[in-house]
Amino acid sequence: MWSSRLPATLRLLRRRDIHTGSTASLDSVLPAIRSVCGEDGVSVGEAVRQQHGKDESLHRCRPPDVVVFPRCVEEVSALAKICHHHNLPIIPFGTGTGLEGGVCAMQGGVCFSLRNMDQVLDLHPEDFDVTVEPGVTRKALNAYLRDTGLWFPVDPGADASLCGMAATSASGTNAVRYGTMRENVMNLEVVLADGTVVHTAGKGRRARKTAAGYNLTNLFVGSEGTLGIITKTTLRLYGVPEAMVSAVCSFPSVQAAVDSTVQILQTGVPIARIEFLDDVMIDACNRFNALSYPVSPTLFLEFHGSERSLEEQVTTAEEITQSNGGSDFQWARDAETRGLLWKARHDAWYASLALRPGSTAYSTDVCVPVSRLPQILVETKEDLLENSLTGPIAGHVGDGNFHCIMVMDPEDQEELHRVQLFTDRLARRALSMDGTCTGEHGVGLGKRALLREEMGPAAVQLMQMLKTTLDPKNLMNPGKVLQL
Repeated sequence: MWSSRLPATLRLLRRRDIHTGSTASLDSVLPAIRSVCGEDGVSVGEAVRQQHGKDESLHRCRPPDVVVFPRCVEEVSALAKICHHHNLPIIPFGTGTGLEGGVCAMQGGVCFSLRNMDQVLDLHPEDFDVTVEPGVTRKALNAYLRDTGLWFPVDPGADASLCGMAATSASGTNAVRYGTMRENVMNLEVVLADGTVVHTAGKGRRARKTAAGYNLTNLFVGSEGTLGIITKTTLRLYGVPEAMVSAVCSFPSVQAAVDSTVQILQTGVPIARIEFLDDVMIDACNRFNALSYPVSPTLFLEFHGSERSLEEQVTTAEEITQSNGGSDFQWARDAETRGLLWKARHDAWYASLALRPGSTAYSTDVCVPVSRLPQILVETKEDLLENSLTGPIAGHVGDGNFHCIMVMDPEDQEELHRVQLFTDRLARRALSMDGTCTGEHGVGLGKRALLREEMGPAAVQLMQMLKTTLDPKNLMNPGKVLQL
């Protein structure tokens, strides 16, 4: 849906009206597919196919030819074998909350919707780990864990499926303390393109650390469905903190807010969340949620720990922020008030859209070393102003990751063109500062060229060799991540 400045995506999507390499028509394969998962487990209906052919991104392309709903790993394996035999592309689908076109069926094929595999399989509270199927979402797992005193803290905002989060290496607001999916996935069950089932750390293994062989688990974390279908993931769990305190603090400048972030981290305060919102985003949140925060660069902070440790953490953070000109502190200790505070942050997407009714949005996703944040944020805001673009900024400043939520008129081709040019400049600005073009959303369709610039030809060639080894027919989510 990008304008003419995105030929690498749009022209490709328009010209691939048939899936390449297929040796059998869909009609001839459907009986074999139905024999695996039954009539109710297969759909060729237009509405279902359209639903499974897009995510939350602006990328649009043809839907899959058929959607299947397997109920267990054995069915996933059997269906993959059928697709492999008939050279049919395979596209894994979780909840469709991705932001980089990762579920688009560029060559048609078979979408594996994994929503019916929704069981929490093995919970070991004493070992702080759990194994779940791909239909289990983040919120569903934490609801299941409610009475155990444990939780899973990786929070990308959307109620994404946990295996989908592993596939995209998701993170979110809690990453500064608890890490991303890469640090929290212990083992994966994966179905390869030919139907082979592998366990990346060994079947049933739940060791907290291992030095056994290559790190296959993290090979598949972030692979975006291009190497295999994740059918189980074993995750680290954490104890629910005894107490939590949240705060909002305004600053006179971006530099002051980021300086406070760096100094809080340097003092060793085990902060759980530290989020940045620029003046435009704060104004949008005020309007959307009927709030009255000062319209200036703002930090949202959260601390986890014992009542005693929180006093020390809060005192240290408050002293640091005040030394950098921070003011208008609003502290929240009870769950209801904290919920309202963080609701404003989580509603940032909808607040941005409300700035221009009838608009659509695209979220950028760059990450740089924390020390470079002030420079890139200032340059980015100048770029937005110079090009008359609406792009409120929100970021996980504790790890240098931020997003411009680009709000635009989907019918204005000239504006879409300016947005695409801006996103290209922003990504390359991040690369020039030793950063990355994607902190947590993945590569998908739109950042394949940027991946080559970021990683270099030798590293990309190695990725292509791994892809070819595991998926020699290029059936697993073809066209994503790598330009084969």
